[in-house]
Amino acid sequence: MSWREYWNQDTPIYSGERHKLLHYRLVSNDIVALLPSANAQVLDYGCGEALFAERVARQCSHLYLCDGAPLVRDRLVERFGANGRITVLAPEQLDHIEDGSLDLIVVNSLLQYLSLEDLRGLLAIWRGKLSPDGRLILADIIPHDVSPITDARALLSLAWQGGFLKSALLGLGRTAFSEYRKIREEIGLSHYAEDEIEELLRDAGFVPRRLERNMGHNQARMTYEARLAAPDNGDPV
Repeated sequence: MSWREYWNQDTPIYSGERHKLLHYRLVSNDIVALLPSANAQVLDYGCGEALFAERVARQCSHLYLCDGAPLVRDRLVERFGANGRITVLAPEQLDHIEDGSLDLIVVNSLLQYLSLEDLRGLLAIWRGKLSPDGRLILADIIPHDVSPITDARALLSLAWQGGFLKSALLGLGRTAFSEYRKIREEIGLSHYAEDEIEELLRDAGFVPRRLERNMGHNQARMTYEARLAAPDNGDPV
């Protein structure tokens, strides 16, 4: 089973409805805070169920939601299909977006599921879609020294604050015996040091900058902002 196949099903990754709602609310808040203007064209790549996408769409000109799992896309279309400011796309449909038109691309909690080859290919695609002053946000990147125990502690901290500690503890138990643990052991997750992700971004034609705060609840992970590099000197366009 691949990671894409894993996500194309109902998974136990959330401990319950409260956890899922809080997760997507935090992510939507972070995306809204990143919007450059009310006229922004935005792509949320690897968006998952994006439960609060309408809130983001109200704050920008148009929001593209892209996910590789057909089941997830079907649910997005069912939920947001009537909203003219939201378009749901498969990764293979990114050519529907005009080159150089996006002001913001957000890629949250996805890099760990991508091979290095796939990431390099996507960086080239994202670069082509960004406007000259657009920004690419790569969020929730896992450093080499962050373990599942660190992630579990971050989840329990969120659960304590969010009022779902009991279900979080039960959820961690379920995850320990789930397909997620098995596929994580078989395929693994991609980890990056700061210099590794910065080199990847520079090679792809970006100027990288690590942000002080990671998107979402887990501050042991990293978020990077990347702007288009000028052709000659590598400075932002």
